[in-house]
Amino acid sequence: MRRLVDVDTDDTHDTHDTNGSYCEAPGPIAPAPPAGAAEGPPYAECVLCREPTEYPESTKGATLCPVCAWQEAGRTACSG
Repeated sequence: MRRLVDVDTDDTHDTHDTNGSYCEAPGPIAPAPPAGAAEGPPYAECVLCREPTEYPESTKGATLCPVCAWQEAGRTACSG
């Protein structure tokens, strides 16, 4: 058995924005931070590549940047 349903064709309940979009316009976009080292205290340099690390200069011992630390961990893990 088939039944037809009335379809509301009244456009007074339109949910569109005036520009035809369902989404709100995005807010202002913040400018990109300048390239280079992050702001903050002076960071220690990596003992292998001389790039800044995430450690302050006052850190004792051999400091490694994240890339060199990852590579060093891989070398020591696979050295049998």
